[in-house]
Formats: sequence, structure tokens, C-alpha cells
Amino acid sequence: MINPAPNAAKAAASSLLRLLSNDAMRRCDAAAIAAGTPGIVLMEHAGAAVAAIAMEMAGQRARIAVLCGGGNNGGDGFVAARLLKEQGYDVALALLGDANALRGDAALAGATWGRAIEDAASFSLNGFDLVIDALFGAGLSRDLDGDARGIVERVNASGAPVLSVDLPSGIDGDTGAVRGAAVRASRTVTFARRKAGHLLLPGRELAGPVTVADIGIADAILDAEAPAWFANHADLWHDRFPALSAASHKYVRGHLLVVAGGLEGVGAPRLSARAGLRAGAGLVTIAAPGDALAAHAARGPDALILRRADDGEALRALLADRRLSAVVIGPALGLSRLARQKLDATLASDAAMVIDADALTLLDGDLAPLKRAGRRKSLILTPHEGEFARLFRSQSTDSQQGNKGVPSKLERALSAARLSGAVVILKGADTVIAAPDGRAAINENAPPWLATAGSGDVLAGVAGALLAQGMPPFEAACAAVWLHGEAGALAGRGLIADDLPEAVGRAGARLSEKANSGA
Repeated sequence: MINPAPNAAKAAASSLLRLLSNDAMRRCDAAAIAAGTPGIVLMEHAGAAVAAIAMEMAGQRARIAVLCGGGNNGGDGFVAARLLKEQGYDVALALLGDANALRGDAALAGATWGRAIEDAASFSLNGFDLVIDALFGAGLSRDLDGDARGIVERVNASGAPVLSVDLPSGIDGDTGAVRGAAVRASRTVTFARRKAGHLLLPGRELAGPVTVADIGIADAILDAEAPAWFANHADLWHDRFPALSAASHKYVRGHLLVVAGGLEGVGAPRLSARAGLRAGAGLVTIAAPGDALAAHAARGPDALILRRADDGEALRALLADRRLSAVVIGPALGLSRLARQKLDATLASDAAMVIDADALTLLDGDLAPLKRAGRRKSLILTPHEGEFARLFRSQSTDSQQGNKGVPSKLERALSAARLSGAVVILKGADTVIAAPDGRAAINENAPPWLATAGSGDVLAGVAGALLAQGMPPFEAACAAVWLHGEAGALAGRGLIADDLPEAVGRAGARLSEKANSGA
């Protein structure tokens, strides 16, 4: 995966993190051509990039099969095949379709091959050391069937390493969905910028490591056409990450309030609170009913402050403290009438807030309170798919099956952010962070062992702490998700949620050290 250097200029770094939609990529190609770069030149550059990666993957005497489709993706394959042949590789090229039907730049590239063209529908992949998949690119708009599906299935059954051009054939570039069937690539080379489908599942898993090749499209064109979609990385938000000075004190660092439920749910809010401390909040208070205070006091850490809040009115009094910066509400809050009173009191306050878990369920699809609160304060929602389905009932959860008209996870999160007026963290292995203004980021650093009970409570606490320290909600949400992923990697396989707050502290310290060193 691309990993822009932390010391890169902010504009350059954010450009590298920008993601292109299928439509935006087409516009970029057209704009580059209109600006004076012939399409065949872009195709030659793309094919050269494919050939270079193929030579990295293949041995000196490798036999390479190049499978081409009839569009520009296939044209890239024709160029790569010619260049590899010129370098002395044993190359066989097979085309899905009729060579006489090639048009435009693909026809020009095909004419330079000048050798036998096999029929991909009946082509055998036995005995090849590498397969180059140049059948379909990111703009695939239909499910694969017939010969196309059969070829993809034979590629996957061949056992040979596969280099896919742009995206594994069968993956939708905007959604990451499998369109009928998809190639499982060993590596992928794409052009200019990654596409959303490289990060959204299952596209991410099927693409393997992705190399981004510069094919001569100016950054100004790419940045003008790209949507405000990004890969989530520290370079996206590190300039807004909280920094300390000699004059910093605990209230400058922010006061976070975590609203807890009853005695039976002591653990979850404590995970949020501890994570908030480790993420840098200067002060963290747990507001709990009287019957749970002793249990909280017995479990430490001593740095946490406890306040009694049996109902909405008691909580409202705590929220009146102007030194309070942000609130986390939802982890083990419960679904009772008193829990709803506390949620309403929090929504009515001036504090920035993170709404998670039970608090999302309490809303029961009613977005009006969120819209009212979002107009006047920073608001982050952290639903998993089940909570999202209950809260945003008009949004389909069957996001990545390739069904016509079904929105992707990215589209659903963006729509939810617009509807609610809040930043939405739609959690999962490919967590999406979306803002009401149309910005979105897709996370890719979370290890699979983060999928454990209590992990989301930690994430909510980190997000709350960053809000408390003054980060804007979109940047705070992106940073929280990224730190959560880094913490999971630091804690390692076999982690439990109790390990994460300390690992969050280490991840934040590493980030600050890099920023201070300029590394």
C-alpha cells in the first residue's frame, strides 16, 4: 500500500491520500488529453508501469500470460506484453473478444503487439509463472458472466501469481464489491491515485498490495476532479492533532465526561474513560448512578473522577460546568427511561459529544435530535452495521454485494452524515468516516484482532478525548480510528479491550515524536 512519508508537505501528502471515483478517473483522463497529452501516451506510461511490476514479480526466464479485455485496461495489457517481450520474456497474450473490434487507444496499442493473439475464452493458463490480469478496470458496470466469468475463475484456479491492472477484474472501483466473480490478485498496479474500491472490502483483500503509478496526469487535474475522499492516515489530520506547550494544564487539555449506566455495565464506560485519559484528555469524569459508584471507585485508575448522576436532571447539572469540553454517552448506558433522559440532557448541552452503543439504539431511528444538536456543536456517531441499520433505516446494509442500485458503505456513511448533521464513523474492518460536508476517509490500518468485545468503547473514548482537546469532529474521528488501529497493532494478536487504552497512549506518543522530529 502507498504510505506517504510523514515529513511530506501537507498538500502533497493529502494529494497522495486522495481517492478517485470511476467518474473522476474518466474526467482526469479526458482533461489530461485535452491539455495536450495524447491518450496513447497515457496508455504507454500505464503499460510500462505494469511491465516494471511484472519484472519485479517474475524470474528472469519466466513465462508470462497477459489477459486483455477490449477496453483501455486491455490496451494497458497490450503495451505491457510488448515491453516484456522486448525484455526477453516468454509472453503469451490472450484477448477476450475480437481483435478487430478494438477501438481508439486500445486499437493503437493492439497494433503494436504484432504477434499471435490467443482467444481468452479457451486459453490455457497451465505452465505460466505469472498472469497479468488486464481484462476489466475500475469502471466495470455489470456482473461478470459467460466467458468473462469463466476466465476469472480459471485465473483463480491456476495457482500462478497474478498482477492485476488498475483493479482485480470483477471488482467495482467505487464500492469494492464483487461483480459476479473477481480475480484474487497477488498485487495490483493502479494509476494516478487509488480508487475507493482498493480500500473497501472485499476489494481490498482481493487487490493485494497496491502500487500507484504516475502516468503523466498533472496533480492539478487530479485534485480538481477528485471527490473529497481520502485514505485515513496521519498526514490527513496531523496538523490538527493536539500539541502541548509549557503552559498547558489539565483544562487546556480538555475535560471529558463519560456517562455510565448501572451496576451491571461498569466495564464499558470505564474502557472509554481510560482510553480518554490515554488519548490525552487532561481530566476524565465518569457520571454514574449512585448504586454503581462504589464499583467504579474500586476499579481505578485513581486519575478518574466520579460524579453521581441518577437521572437526566442530575446529569444536566453536571453538564452545566463550562469547563466541560466533551461527552461520551452510550457504552453500557442501558435502554431505560432514565437512560433516555440522560441522552436528552446531553444532546441539549453545549458540549461536543460522541454517541455510541446504547445511545444510538435509544434514538430508534429518530434523527431530529441529532440534527438540532449538530447545528450548534461537534457531534460524532460511532455505529457498527447493526446500530447503523436501526438508526438510518432508509440506508441498505447490503452494501457490497454488487446489486444494482445498492449504495456502497462509503455512500451510506456519507448519506447518513448529511441526514444527521453529524460525523459518522461506520465501523468495521474497512471503517468509513464521513462528514456532512461530503468529506470521507476510509481506514486501512486496523488488524483483525481488534474485533473483540469492548473495542468500540475504547474508540469512543479516544474520539471524545480528541474532541475535548479541540480537534474538529471530522479530524478527531479520523485520528481516533487511526490511533485505534495502531493501538491494535501494538497490542498484538490475542489482545483484549483492556489492553487497548495503554496501547493508544503509546501510539499517540509515537505520533507526537514523529511530528516533533519532522520524520
